Amino acid sequence: MQEPIKEEIIIEEPVAEVIREENENAKRSKTHIGKAMWALFGIIAFVLGTIGAFLPVLPTTPFILLAAFCFARSSERLDTWFKSTKLYHKVLEGYVTKRQMTMYAKLSILIPVSILFGISMFFMWHIVAMRYVMGIIWAAHIIYFGFMVPTVEE
Repeated sequence: MQEPIKEEIIIEEPVAEVIREENENAKRSKTHIGKAMWALFGIIAFVLGTIGAFLPVLPTTPFILLAAFCFARSSERLDTWFKSTKLYHKVLEGYVTKRQMTMYAKLSILIPVSILFGISMFFMWHIVAMRYVMGIIWAAHIIYFGFMVPTVEE
């Protein structure tokens, strides 16, 4: 029986250094792209939340929550900017810091969500299981924000 041929690949030190640098650059590039995507999603969510502050059909708080999530992952600078906005202070600051919400913030969540759930349930009237699932989610939403999160004066 023949012995298998063993070959060693020897990479010279300058070549190995170039490979390491390329790997680091690729990692940094992926990190920059990921952070840019989080920033883009955060900006879109913030714009939708801002529009929702003026249009009663579009919910404000879920989009501002999403923006906070995205900005926290994008960059410290964007996160700091977002936390200094008037909309953040009005809608989220109390919940994030003290787990309390103003009545305005609670209603800005509960009313649009209830309307959207009602519309969805209307269009799903023939799918009984889905109506039950949506009803349970809606009730949990009402119970949590209505009764479990303390209300604070504005």
